[in-house]
Amino acid sequence: MTQDPGINGDRLWQSLMEMAQIGALPGGGCGRLTLTDDDQIARDLFTRWCEEAGCTVKFDRLGNMFARRPGRNPDLPPIAIGSHLDTQPHGGRFDGVYGVMAGLEVIRSLNDHGLETDAPIEVVNWTNEEGARFAPAMLCSGVYAGLFDLDFALSRTDANGISLDAELSRIGYAGTEACGAHELGAFLEVHIEQGPVLERHSEVIGVVIGGQGQRWYDVTVTGRDAHSGSTPMEGRSDALVAAAGLIKAVQDIALAHGPDGVGTVGEMHISPNSRNTIPGEVRFTIDFRHPDDAVLSVMDAAIHSAANRVTGAKVDLDMIWHNPPVHFDTRCVDAIENVTRASGHAYRRMVSGAGHDACLVARRVPTAMVFVPCKDGLSHNEAEWAEPAHLTAGCNVLFQAALMLSQDSAMTSGQEVRGGKNKKETHPTVQEI
Repeated sequence: MTQDPGINGDRLWQSLMEMAQIGALPGGGCGRLTLTDDDQIARDLFTRWCEEAGCTVKFDRLGNMFARRPGRNPDLPPIAIGSHLDTQPHGGRFDGVYGVMAGLEVIRSLNDHGLETDAPIEVVNWTNEEGARFAPAMLCSGVYAGLFDLDFALSRTDANGISLDAELSRIGYAGTEACGAHELGAFLEVHIEQGPVLERHSEVIGVVIGGQGQRWYDVTVTGRDAHSGSTPMEGRSDALVAAAGLIKAVQDIALAHGPDGVGTVGEMHISPNSRNTIPGEVRFTIDFRHPDDAVLSVMDAAIHSAANRVTGAKVDLDMIWHNPPVHFDTRCVDAIENVTRASGHAYRRMVSGAGHDACLVARRVPTAMVFVPCKDGLSHNEAEWAEPAHLTAGCNVLFQAALMLSQDSAMTSGQEVRGGKNKKETHPTVQEI
């Protein structure tokens, strides 16, 4: 296999395991939520490692971090590699952090081999990718890409009413540079697949050609609190019963648009949540995804129709986020595929089922992704696992692709990509299985 020059897989693994100790959980996973004390410690460690590798580290108003290794031509926009350091409350050791540590390993390996690049190389840590503390997910890469505005992001609050703005200031990561002012020539992200396809087919690399669309909803069902023993069944306004019907509708709608359509109710709050009181209010979330935005529109119409059919309670259905399907940049995808083919690794072209920072950044910057397998396709779980050899292989693909793109003046011309101009003309096919 062609891996010379290549990255140091042992060092990559050691960095991953050391970072995983910050916010470590008893089950072997990691709970490092955005802008918590643990996130600050992780950011400080990342900064130290980058500076030791000769990088200059900056961060913008939303705490998005950019660690730059200079290139021969400082006027060229950098080739950026990255992901995120925040995790789910009961997350794993690889989701997101692998992409950041892989970027750092690329820079360390460039130093090891004494290699210069025409364009600078940067490692990026995007703030609040998971959305576990401040919704929505991919919030700050979304502001960078122009999909959200700054005030919206800063005003997001957690379950305790603490704002993202306040926490950025508290941990010292509210920079002065405007979010979006930092120019990138291209962006590459390597990530565990978070699905079973690569493992199922004994493939090492996923060449990701795009990401499927998503629509997120906040739903409030309002009934009437009442005594559970003395209120006849026919006289009740039970918010939970009404919500259960809508939740079943989410399942039915996703199945009706399978195999690519998926629907999830991931969060629910019942009030007053008392054993002997009929629920008067239920709030829950809906997450619909599909690689075809036209199908997502049909799914949207179906859930609104189901909400309109509810009787005995009032339903407020609010779509809080619409992220259309994205097509990654052809040149970036081709670079990754060419490197992967030369390496001899078994691979496939695929569409990402999960959302990633790359899927938002791609609306502004030429972008592509690399996937590696994870055991049983499991993620957002403490048992999340990826084989060291697969992590090394993915990082080596990233290393070679970044080298290729950093010498390509067409990719680093500084021409900003907006309005989908970096997209393929044809819609990406659904994930090939």
